[in-house]
Amino acid sequence: MRQKRVIALVFAAATMLAATGQATADGRSHHWDIDHARAVFVQTNKPKSAGGNTIRVFKRADNGRLKAAGEFKTGGNGGAVAGAPTDALASQGSLVYDGRLLFAVNAGSNTITLFRVRGTELERLQVIRSGGLLPVGIAVHHGLVYVLNAGGDGAVQGFRLGHDRLHRIAGAHRSLDLGNPERPNFLRSPAQVGVDPHGRFVLVTTKTNDTVLAFRVGHGGRLARRPVSTADSNGPFAFTFDTRRTLLLVGAVTNTLTRHRLDRGGSLRQIGAPVPNGQQASCWIQRVGNFYYVANTASSTVSSYRVKNGKPVLLNGTAATIPGGGTIDMTASGRFLYVQNATAGNVQGYAVNGDGSLRLVTTATGLPRFANGIGMEGIAAS
Repeated sequence: MRQKRVIALVFAAATMLAATGQATADGRSHHWDIDHARAVFVQTNKPKSAGGNTIRVFKRADNGRLKAAGEFKTGGNGGAVAGAPTDALASQGSLVYDGRLLFAVNAGSNTITLFRVRGTELERLQVIRSGGLLPVGIAVHHGLVYVLNAGGDGAVQGFRLGHDRLHRIAGAHRSLDLGNPERPNFLRSPAQVGVDPHGRFVLVTTKTNDTVLAFRVGHGGRLARRPVSTADSNGPFAFTFDTRRTLLLVGAVTNTLTRHRLDRGGSLRQIGAPVPNGQQASCWIQRVGNFYYVANTASSTVSSYRVKNGKPVLLNGTAATIPGGGTIDMTASGRFLYVQNATAGNVQGYAVNGDGSLRLVTTATGLPRFANGIGMEGIAAS
């Protein structure tokens, strides 16, 4: 009797393992595979007239290749700033993946969408007002979420994440005092919101206002009433951190990368001279391991950098040349860099070699092309 019971338990366990770890006859994976698949997410930013904003999902293979895996509605509409040549939102961070959650902006309906991610499947959890006009960027840090609104004066709105829901934080709505119209020109709109690794400051870049604003984060995610402002004449666009207190900032006017130390008061102190890459309209930045890649939208190239002896060093001004023009946002998954090309309507994936050079491994096509001032923008990866 005991032996029969053991056999039955083994059979049940084997049946469960088969159901959760194997593919069905039609090729669709069951729960275990879905949860553990790596994916690249692309925001189409489609307006209401085209059916509304959606997220296209691509499954990433171990060799970096992408395969279409579905499309999911955000419940909002895409939008655009005015006059952008290839990048409708003119920002970095409009689609953010963090800990099995995906955050998307709906610029045309002044909302943001929260999804739960299970591999290549998205479950829409919430659509909530962004706290301003024309949301273009999101930053997530340890359960705090800050949304960058580009329209009008511009604003940052803070949210607390709890039980997979976003809750507005009283005392975390701050104007940027940009004095723009409801739909700002792309040069006048803010470019990125981010939180420093210590969680002490929320940073915002303002492009041709030539400033980086730092709002101190207080109790419960509240923000200081006034930011600390650091002037930067390079046209500050996107940034990332290379150490706990050191920031790498892309200059879209001078096509440079500069390194800055964020002091305890919120000011940025430049370290060394700006490092040019010889390209045009340098805007987005993505870190992969010890290397940093900058997308140059006007020349449709990607430049590669590395930090040596405390200073950024240009490795290759044209580490990749993207056919079709319109290189914009980027993301990384493992040792692969994925570059969004709005004009061509595709995403190209590159393997990052040991010396920082790039090798093309995949091209995902069939995405919306930039036309009439609007197109896809926003890319993230698990």
